Amino acid sequence: MATLHRLHTVVRCATSPRSPLRAPRRAAVVAAAVAGLLAATPVVAGAAPAPAEEQASLEEQVAGIEEQVRAAEEQLQRMTVEAEAAADAALVARAQLAAGQTEAERTAAELAVAQADVAAAEADIADLGREAYMGADDRYGDLEMLLDADSPTELLQQAATMEVIGDHRAARLQEFLTVAARLEQADKAAQAAVARLDELARTAAEAEQAANAHLAQAQADYDARAAEKARLEEELRRAGERLLAAQGAADAAAAWGARQAQQQQTLAVASGSSAGMPTAGRVTSCYGPRWGTMHQGIDIAAPIGTPIYVPEGGVVLQAGPASGFGQAVYVRHGDGQITLYGHVDQFFVSAGQVVSAGEHIADVGNKGQSTGPHLHFEVHRGGLYASRVDPMPWLQAHGISLGGAC
Repeated sequence: MATLHRLHTVVRCATSPRSPLRAPRRAAVVAAAVAGLLAATPVVAGAAPAPAEEQASLEEQVAGIEEQVRAAEEQLQRMTVEAEAAADAALVARAQLAAGQTEAERTAAELAVAQADVAAAEADIADLGREAYMGADDRYGDLEMLLDADSPTELLQQAATMEVIGDHRAARLQEFLTVAARLEQADKAAQAAVARLDELARTAAEAEQAANAHLAQAQADYDARAAEKARLEEELRRAGERLLAAQGAADAAAAWGARQAQQQQTLAVASGSSAGMPTAGRVTSCYGPRWGTMHQGIDIAAPIGTPIYVPEGGVVLQAGPASGFGQAVYVRHGDGQITLYGHVDQFFVSAGQVVSAGEHIADVGNKGQSTGPHLHFEVHRGGLYASRVDPMPWLQAHGISLGGAC
């Protein structure tokens, strides 16, 4: 009976619900670094620039973050595979445990039947004793001795020796012995089922613990990498903000420098200094014969958008489309001479407008029949296209020198 109770106890414990395995969580990685914030940024002096070393360090940091993200994703994938394998082992152990539970329940049922049969056989033996007593059998004492045997085998031996029972009684005793033997076998089977069930339960528990341990380790590692990635991304974002701020400072400084240059140009032209050229650039072609034709002015090469200033005050005769020049501005000065500014990208004056010396009237362009961005500058004497002369004497008369370029 103790074995049967133990068997039922194990079956109940084995079938009690367990906490389910945690499913592995997969992060979607990635996380892309904001390398666009780290574009090279030239900064003028005095604008708190980021040095080249810092730029290289930030770019190296971006590469390091990307490598760490890839490593974290690969490690999480490996650990997830291991955790899933452990979970599969736990499922197999669970299936074996369920089969063992079924076997244990069958064995428990057989044991209960055997115990009932033994109880019935014991009742028959009791009836046999009562019959002997009621029949005043003079061998009742022998029968009592027979019933006091320590084992079924001893009982048979004594019965055969004493010859106190008849054929009918012997058959009943033999049936009892058979049932008792079945009971003994069922008890051993139940004990084996209990041991097997304990082993299966332990295997399932170990497999489940291994799966949970793998998942916990994978989750902990991923959380640590994710936290580190978030920290580095925040640091990179702040570095990007610093670089953007430096870029803004550089742009502001460049704008300030341009305004200063414009003011200096205006002052130089107004004062007749040698810095008062119509635009800042390099003289690439002078007045005179060129390529078999007559070049009627001078060319000053400069980037598109470079400001063009009028060297002397006057009145705008024309501003707009011009044959060969694409766009041009014409200004008549107080001495009656006219200056022409050709190939301009855009102009800021109109016909009839009065302009002062050093005023910004247009920007260098590449319009019309042009070989590249430049200003074509001419001087007309006696009226528009009346007589186009070498601009150098007129410029020198206004204190502007090209340094021997022409």
